[in-house]
Amino acid sequence: MQLGMVGLGRMGGNMTTRLVRGGHRVVGQARRQELIDAAVALGATGAATLPALVEALVPPRTVWLMLPAGDATESALRELGSLLSEGDLIVDGGNSYYKDTVRHASEASGQGLHFVDVGTSGGIWGLEEGYSMMVGGDADDVARLRPALETLAPAPDAGWGHVGGHGAGHYVKMVHNGIEYGLMEAYAEGLAVLDAKKEYGIDLAQVTRIWQRGSVIRSWLLDLTADALKDRAKLDQIAPFVSDSGEGRWTVLESLDLNVSAPVIMLALERRIRSRESDPLVDKLLAAMRQEFGGHAVKTE
Repeated sequence: MQLGMVGLGRMGGNMTTRLVRGGHRVVGQARRQELIDAAVALGATGAATLPALVEALVPPRTVWLMLPAGDATESALRELGSLLSEGDLIVDGGNSYYKDTVRHASEASGQGLHFVDVGTSGGIWGLEEGYSMMVGGDADDVARLRPALETLAPAPDAGWGHVGGHGAGHYVKMVHNGIEYGLMEAYAEGLAVLDAKKEYGIDLAQVTRIWQRGSVIRSWLLDLTADALKDRAKLDQIAPFVSDSGEGRWTVLESLDLNVSAPVIMLALERRIRSRESDPLVDKLLAAMRQEFGGHAVKTE
């Protein structure tokens, strides 16, 4: 099939490569010319602007967005709404908040356009391993997109699925990332406890390699952790600052709205936020309180 790919960053560029390898005609558009040039070198057609991308596609068009959630996606959708024709299909493969996705689908429908949301997981490894895709939208639109989904997935019949109506794909991906927060935190905390037992001199890289085979906690995430621990000197150069792209906090908010207890995900999110505090007032206040009520000594900077 033919489709336009908007956003040729690391993930969008890799997806474009996989699609081209699978025999699909892809028109790629990005703000940076070097990203367009890279896509062209792989066999895609380049487009410097959204109007040029739309012009290069034969109706009915399919345009797949791989853009950051928020302003970038909102801006692209507004512009595409004025460029596309009735019957064209827009796919949001980024990490938009599912409530925004429901609104986007409604707005697209009002313009005579079709809309599908695809929660996409796989990161930089998806090019070779395939992408896990959680798809939301109408069944007919998902069927129309099926050739691309089967090419991008680990296998045509594995690693992807239609999980519900508009917004469901991004909703499932949101919770997926919330779970990811908890798993990452558990691995990191456990390894930190092992590292703190200095008298044993435990080699964390060795331990993760042991756990990779036969252990009940083996996983692809553990494999990546083992890779990260191969060079401890390189790890020591990384600042203890952990970002988040929104899905974890959205999962926590959803759990509160639904009265579903999710303490592990909530604490993992709080831990990430705490890592960004360069001068944590909370800790200073706790130390001050202990000094006030108990006369406990405090450390000074």
